[in-house]
Amino acid sequence: MLNHLKTKKMKIVVLLIIAQLSFGQTPKDKIKVLIVDGFSNHDWKQTTKITKKILESSGLFDIAVSTMPPIENKAAWNSWSPSFSEFDVVIQNTNNINNKEICWPEEVKKSLEKYVHSGGGLYVLHSANNAFADWEEYNLMIGLGWRTEQEGIALQIDDKGDVVKIPVGEGKATYHGPRNDEVIHIYTDHPINKDFPRAWLTPDMELYKFARGQAENLTVLSYATDDETGLNWPVEWVVEYGEGRVYNSSMGHLWKGQTYPASYRCIGFQTTMIRAAEWLATGNVTYQVPDQFPTDESTSLDPVPRKNW
Repeated sequence: MLNHLKTKKMKIVVLLIIAQLSFGQTPKDKIKVLIVDGFSNHDWKQTTKITKKILESSGLFDIAVSTMPPIENKAAWNSWSPSFSEFDVVIQNTNNINNKEICWPEEVKKSLEKYVHSGGGLYVLHSANNAFADWEEYNLMIGLGWRTEQEGIALQIDDKGDVVKIPVGEGKATYHGPRNDEVIHIYTDHPINKDFPRAWLTPDMELYKFARGQAENLTVLSYATDDETGLNWPVEWVVEYGEGRVYNSSMGHLWKGQTYPASYRCIGFQTTMIRAAEWLATGNVTYQVPDQFPTDESTSLDPVPRKNW
């Protein structure tokens, strides 16, 4: 009798597994994310570590890291070849703005282009949009970045709520003032910001002014107002590149010597990062907006000390 019951239970378990497989992902399946790092004028090691922890805290992601070897080590550099196609999302966390000689191998560049163009998701994390000004396809992927006034148009939101294009050569090169607590205004309704308040406060952010680029197939998601000039500048935008999706934002600053700064402790930023990564992978968002999400008058920070981060 006992053997008969055990056999029956085993059959039920097998049937349940088959049913789960028939309808797509099993509950154990997670979105596969690759963080690419190795060089930056920012603290890329700490940025990768905290980004990994934030995404893992949602329970939605399985995170891997690929660190580019030093370019001086030619053998290791030449053999470095991240397998982008094995992942649903790539988070770009490298920046060569201070040393243009540091770059990805050409084959890796072509591999990323093919990956995104074929439907992959790319998250351009903060200063990663400072990188690779001479890489034409990267400029198309990121839409806008830290560039000179001769390297593309800039976008601004006027008082009527219209997106205004500032031509090449007019205005200034990209810059930012002191880091401030900035009110993020939703500009375009999108799965990433669904159920967000129309405006919310994030701490210690760099507001990029005159971010420039091709701005093709680009949708501005949010903006903030510069205290000095009263002008509105994009904070987040998404880009269609072939069949792929790209998310780009100036949020996420982490400088040398910082461990778990307010900019990363911000519940609004953490929620946005998680939802952006999920959207890049699936085109949808299931991660819920937490009750402690910031308002337009007050920030909301993770209260838990992260000494081990």
